[in-house]
Amino acid sequence: MGSSAVMVLESALLDKLEWVAAGFGVINIALLIFRIHWNYLFGLIMVALYFFVFWEKALFAEAVLQVFFVFAQIWGWRLWLRLEGDDTQVPVRWLDWHSRIVWLTALSAIAINLSALMAKYTTASAPFVDTPIAVFSVGAQILLAYRRIENWILWIVIDLVSIALYIYRDLEPTAGLYGGFMVLSLLGLQQWITAERSARGA
Repeated sequence: MGSSAVMVLESALLDKLEWVAAGFGVINIALLIFRIHWNYLFGLIMVALYFFVFWEKALFAEAVLQVFFVFAQIWGWRLWLRLEGDDTQVPVRWLDWHSRIVWLTALSAIAINLSALMAKYTTASAPFVDTPIAVFSVGAQILLAYRRIENWILWIVIDLVSIALYIYRDLEPTAGLYGGFMVLSLLGLQQWITAERSARGA
């Protein structure tokens, strides 16, 4: 089999892998909106598959991010399962303003410095877009594990930037997935705000 045929086969397999990962991602977010802990199982499969997709597209920061997400999914799942009471819909709440400022400042500083390092020392295709997405995704995932409503706001911004990046890197199914993620994140934000208000009023 010639090298060109191998490349075509690899590209076809990568396309299929991307579609499968996107499917698991939709299920993950749908369960997450309703605060059901089983979202983490589908999230684990999704991020494991996306590691290979992003690595092949030279989006190295996002590929490494998927490794973090594997551990973050396991950690978040354990946190959710340890909650007392009804384990199908976990309680949620907001950060205070001081925590928001510290969180955004720290993430921004890390993103700027890591972007410069990625641009200097790697062959990443879009380090000043790819790296901030990765850094803020880590922050959003941590907030999600601790059930803070602000995680949805971060995901909405991340999704918007990611859509443009994935179109640029010819990852159309993933761009479409992130468009769906953005819509689902808006629904998730609304659902969690409603849940928090109901809990305060109870």
